[in-house]
Order: sequence, then C-alpha cells, then structure tokens
Amino acid sequence: MNKVTSAEEAVKAIKSGSTVATEGFVGTGFPEELAIALERRFLETGEPRDLTFIYAAGQGDGAGKGLNHFAHEVLVKRVIGGHWNLAPKMGRLALEGKIEAYNLPQGCISHLFRDIAGHRPGHITHVGLKTFVDPRNTGGKMNDRTTEDIVELVRLGGKEYLWYKSLPIDVALLRGTTADSNGNVSVEKEAAILEIVQIAEAVKNSGGKVIVQVERIAEPGSIPARKILLPGLFVDYVVQARPENHWQTFAEQFNPAYSGEIRIPLAAIKPLPLDERKIIGRRAAMELKPNSIINLGIGMPETVSMVASEENILNFAILTVEAGLIGGVPAGGLSFGVSSNFECIMDQPSLFDFYDGGGLDLAFLGLAQADQAGNVNVSKMATRFPGAGGFINITQNTKNVFFIGTFTAGNVQIAVENGRLRIIREGKIRKFVKSVEHITFSGSYAVDVGQPVLYITERAVFRLTSRGLQLIEVAPGVDIRKDILDQMEFMPLIPQDPAPMDERIFHDRIMNLRAAYA
Repeated sequence: MNKVTSAEEAVKAIKSGSTVATEGFVGTGFPEELAIALERRFLETGEPRDLTFIYAAGQGDGAGKGLNHFAHEVLVKRVIGGHWNLAPKMGRLALEGKIEAYNLPQGCISHLFRDIAGHRPGHITHVGLKTFVDPRNTGGKMNDRTTEDIVELVRLGGKEYLWYKSLPIDVALLRGTTADSNGNVSVEKEAAILEIVQIAEAVKNSGGKVIVQVERIAEPGSIPARKILLPGLFVDYVVQARPENHWQTFAEQFNPAYSGEIRIPLAAIKPLPLDERKIIGRRAAMELKPNSIINLGIGMPETVSMVASEENILNFAILTVEAGLIGGVPAGGLSFGVSSNFECIMDQPSLFDFYDGGGLDLAFLGLAQADQAGNVNVSKMATRFPGAGGFINITQNTKNVFFIGTFTAGNVQIAVENGRLRIIREGKIRKFVKSVEHITFSGSYAVDVGQPVLYITERAVFRLTSRGLQLIEVAPGVDIRKDILDQMEFMPLIPQDPAPMDERIFHDRIMNLRAAYA
C-alpha cells in the first residue's frame, strides 16, 4: 500500500469532535505543513469542528506558526497542553474563556501518551502535588469554562499521588526526516526524537489515524532497518513537506550540529557583556559541581551554560535538555530544546522518567514571581498564560534547585562600576510578592522533602527555609533597604550580616572558576 499523499488529503482524516495529538518542541519536530493544511481546510470549509488538542512541549514561534494555526473558535473545543507561551493566539482564547483549557506538566503528558498506548487507566505520579495542578487547587484548569476533572488525587500505600487520566486519541500529527511508501520513518536530520513513537502507538491503539510529515520520500527497503524509528505499521499517511515548512527549528532551516553531523568549537560561543544577565549567570555558575547532571530552563538559565563555556568548565558537567538531549551545549531562543555537541539523543518520556526519579543533581529555572513561602510562579500572570512546561517535573524532583532572574521586571537598568553594582532605574514590576498568582513550584513541598532551594538575582540571593525566604547574600554597592526590602511585598528573614556576593562577579574579566575544578 502506498501511504504517500498530499497534506490536503491527509487532514481529511480529521473528523469533527476528534482528539488530535501533535508532536514538537518549540519548532523542533513540529509538522508545520500539516498544521497549515488543517487550518486552510477549516477556513475554507468550516470543518472540522470542536477538536481537542493534546501536546506535551510548547509548539510555536510566539507569532503565527505551530499551534497558533489552530487558534480559531469553533475549530477548537479543548486544549490539554504542557506549555502555552509560544502559542499566544491559543493562549488568548483560553484567557478569554472561549475554549476549555488545561495546563498539565510536560513530562506527565509525555508519559500519558505511553499509558494511553498500553490501555492503562492513566499516569499516576507524585509530580504536581501542592502545585496548581493538584485538584485541591485548580486541577490544571485554566478558566471557568473548563469544568471536567482530568486529574484526580488518589492514595496508594498511604501516600498521596495524582492520577492523570487516560483518554482516547483519534489522530496524530507527527514529523520525521525520511519515509518510504510503506510508511517507515527515520529521523536522521531531526534535532530531537521527542515522543513520536509513544504518540503513534497511543493513536493506533485508540483506533485512530497517524499522519507523518517528512522531508523526503524513499523507495521501500532503501532506509536501513536500524535507522527506522517509526515502523510503517503505525503510520497511515505520509506527506512530503515543502522545504519552507520543514525547518529543523523555527529559528534555523538546518544546522548540522543539531543533528550530530558536526561538532562546533566552543570558542565560537561569544562571551556575554557584563550586564544583569551575566551577573545572574555568573552567580548561578558558581553552584556548578564536577560530574553534576544538570537541566537548564529557557531564557535567563541559558546564561549559565554561556558563563560555564567562557570559564572553560562546561566539560566538567553534563547538561541535559528535557526534549531528550544529553551533553553538549543547549541552544536558545526559537532553537531551545536542542543542543550542539551532544553525546546522545533519547526520547522525551524516557528522560522525564530519569528526572521524575530524582536523577538530576542541579536545575536552573526562571523566576517570574516568588512569595514569602518560597512558592514560584512561571505559569500564569494577569494577562499572560505561559504554562508550566517541564518546570514542575524538574523543580519538584531535582536534588538542588536554583531559580534565577532579575530582582524586578520591566526595564530595570543597572551599572557595574569598580566591582560594585548600582541600580540606575528600578523595574516596574515586583517579582517578590506576598502570594504568587499561580503555584508552579511549591515551597512547602520542597521543605517537606528537604530540598535545598536558592533564588538568585543580580542584587541578592535568598535561601528557602522552613520559615520562608532568607536573605543570604547582597551585591556590593547595593543598599539593602532601598534596593531590596523596599522592592519586595514581604519581609524576608535577614541574618545580622548577609554575606556579600563574590566580588569577581562584578568585574569584566574571567572569574577563574576552573581553578576550583583542578
């Protein structure tokens, strides 16, 4: 059977009321050609209608690509997603209450695909307890229109767990590099594997249809068997994409370093200027330890690897990206989720197994809001709905967690002069608030399990204690009252003499962190 067809014909398999699973991490692995075809069909015919979309990692470019293609009333009824920030059009529908919207941990959704494939009742885990996903809070519901409980609190062996319930999936929209006419798919030029196999199995065992977008078509038998990741028995339709709709990431058409064809020289990574980002990255990098297994979040945490590269200590630790990359140098921006010089690629659900089991030594994540109890919010603000992504899986299970970001947000301006920090203009938005709007990280959960947590900013460092946040370090030149306490909505615990942040951080020269690794 020849399974090769056009995108227009393939998406006709999507019927009104269907549940559709999409693969992708930002732009990596996202089937843009199929998304365009589905949107065009809806706009031209009004069909299909009332679709449910389920996906793990964020998929979009912050503008019109990725999941943004599906952001149409009537087309969408419900979305169950791990990260929403890169699909602002879909997020707007959720915030305005025009669709049912759930935000669940990225790793839990990736595991749920596997459980659906095995006809298990769902995914049972501790991940999400005491966060907004806990049914005692919102159960992952993001607006008043969303009422069905798809996460339930259960007790097993006297302990509390969350049950993420299975659901049938009717259609998969996936992506590979090469496919033959029998539907066998390889991924040699893709920058990540993600959960292509798990989604396909979940859909086939739900009686649904699997559609795969590829770059090129091959004759049957011409793809070496060991290179086939997705066997043809799981695939119903193969679509050859136009080159402009099959970029390796949403930032780069193709980078051979992301597919492991070459290794880039670390000298090619340019040093950061000495600004607030580098100050934070430097202080965070001082927490790196030899042979540590590490995860870096998107945005500010990317500076940690850049500082480590500049200090020539990157090879002493193993950086991982939840998309499944082990080792190497994580990329940033719209290429986030992939790495150069990686040691290996594994599927996303398997890496989250390792994360959930406590395999990470250190994790550096962003900081949008923190409160007096140590709770952190990165998932929902008044007018923004970024979602949690892998944040909950990672922060709840890593041995040592570091939240890093500027002390205030909104056009903060600083100067570094003679090893001292000066605040020229304060940010418009306070990050350290009495109570966060959304609990993406639970301070009380961390205290209960004895997890060490630091909050690192350009002017101060805090530690989580059983009595709340404690100020432990202050940048040279900073006035504690004016620059720290007056910019917070609560009073932290303050020792008699908080330690100064390391003065090396505030000089425009190498800190020589490598000396500690000798």
